[in-house]
Amino acid sequence: MREREMPHPLCCISIDCPELGGRSPPVPAHPPPGLDGEGSSVAVAGVLCKWTNIGKGWRYRWFSLQSGVLSYSKIRRGDPPLVPDGGGVRLIGSAAALSSRPAAAPGGRRARKPVRVVHLKVSSFREKYSTTESSDDVEKQELDDLSDEDEFSFFDTSECFGDSASKVIASGDSDRTSGIEDNCCDNNIMDEGQLNYQNMLLHIKRRTKLPKPIEREKGVSLWSIIKDNVGKDLTRVCLPVYFNEPLSSLQKCFEDLEYSYLLDQAYEHGKKGNGLMRILNVAAFAVSGYSSCDGRLCKPFNPLLGETYEADYPEKGVRFFAEKVSHHPMLIACHCEGRGWKFWGDSNLRSKFRGQSIQLDPLGVLTLEFDDGEIFHWSKVTTTIYNLILGKVYCNHHGTMNILGNRQYSCKLKFKEQSLLDRNPHQVLGFVEDINGSKVATLVGKWDDSMYFSFGDEILKTKSSVSTDNANLLWKRNKPPTDPTRYNLTSFAITLNELTSELKEKLPPTDSRLRPDQRYLENGEYEKANAEKLRLEKRQRMSRKLQENGWKPRWFQRDSEDATFCYTGGYWEAREQQKWDDCMDIFGEYSMN
Repeated sequence: MREREMPHPLCCISIDCPELGGRSPPVPAHPPPGLDGEGSSVAVAGVLCKWTNIGKGWRYRWFSLQSGVLSYSKIRRGDPPLVPDGGGVRLIGSAAALSSRPAAAPGGRRARKPVRVVHLKVSSFREKYSTTESSDDVEKQELDDLSDEDEFSFFDTSECFGDSASKVIASGDSDRTSGIEDNCCDNNIMDEGQLNYQNMLLHIKRRTKLPKPIEREKGVSLWSIIKDNVGKDLTRVCLPVYFNEPLSSLQKCFEDLEYSYLLDQAYEHGKKGNGLMRILNVAAFAVSGYSSCDGRLCKPFNPLLGETYEADYPEKGVRFFAEKVSHHPMLIACHCEGRGWKFWGDSNLRSKFRGQSIQLDPLGVLTLEFDDGEIFHWSKVTTTIYNLILGKVYCNHHGTMNILGNRQYSCKLKFKEQSLLDRNPHQVLGFVEDINGSKVATLVGKWDDSMYFSFGDEILKTKSSVSTDNANLLWKRNKPPTDPTRYNLTSFAITLNELTSELKEKLPPTDSRLRPDQRYLENGEYEKANAEKLRLEKRQRMSRKLQENGWKPRWFQRDSEDATFCYTGGYWEAREQQKWDDCMDIFGEYSMN
């Protein structure tokens, strides 16, 4: 039920209204003359509206004010009003008619009941009012005073369903629609304001902007760098810090968890037996990870071998950990625990210069497992950055994403490849299939904006666009930060590299937030950032020898050469005990013996 907007509790009305006992209060009027506080010599009496309780709403009561004492009582049929004693009584509206009405005769249809009078002491009518303990008790007692002539109140049905959702439920497919009410009521789109509200509840304050740059940034010759490195792997090219954003690839992995609430909702739907709504939320989560890429043209820092990153976000209910587990091929492994689910995987990003563009091909499988045993696997699609030399630089994601489940449903999403004349870019279309191969739901949206769903094939397709008139919203992108940076970081991304003194004491020496070149770049100390980046990348070239000499990841392992790296456990326990003796100082000086 929507929150009621209550006017002032003492609303002046006329007694000859056509209906008494309606739920909606009349429009409030200015207080009548003489009803202006303590010490008034003129007594005032009449009918006013009083808020009783949620069940009965607004009710008409007989009020009188004399010598600073405000009294009110119920209005019963046949009962005369209680007019203050003495002369000089001012009656409100048509209250005079009531004062002249005779009481019910003793032999009439109903004997007169005793009237309970409540006195309220007020200092000034113009002060907005406070509910006292005595008034609360009065309202509770009024629930016990219901007579045969008191009318019952009926509530409207839930207003959380839209027209489109109502159409879907009316189809009568109990298997597909079971739990849809839960989705429409509980599938709240968590925007930036909601996240800040959760932070406030948990007393967690995260930063909302990056530090102000200390130095003025200098430009570089992009063409001279590109022409010398066409066809080379970007992981082997030493680019100036100008092309980086103050985040590592490990932190970018956690950035994909910004909308982890979708997995929380998926878990709850599965608990209620609604597997279809579970995979729809999983599909929305898989798409949402791309939303932060729009306008992000700088590349993240390539982690050093053994570099780690942790993220503990209790306001989101997630705890994340990642480690660079291999230098050649470059592999990053991550593990995240949420409310009723676990998410893990490793990724290998192959990047190539194509002259006018850069193509990024991700390798690796992502796994999502719920506590009830349902598992989903999928891989990311290709990302291409266009117009490096001429025109406006932009990126696009394209390809097919298959989300495979081990139970009843699987999903296929098609990321549309953008053309030069495309008027509707960033589109994603998909469908959910059951184990029989039948399409049971359709998805449509944009990876940088929102995703919708409908059951069956109800989303209408035209030549130029896709209509979402009959679709239901699954996910919508959060609002951008109020203080944007040249890196176009989201509000969530701005928090990822924050380093407080309290957190610094708990981190291992391998955490990305302790990497000096990345920290210098965030602070706007560009000369120091370039110098440190050059030093660390020279050290990075020794990582291959370290790996060949038998180096192994500290927190992840895999069963075979082609298997996925899985978290072995123990990191958070070591963090609690501050046992980092076996962690290398990878950002310090090092030489091969």
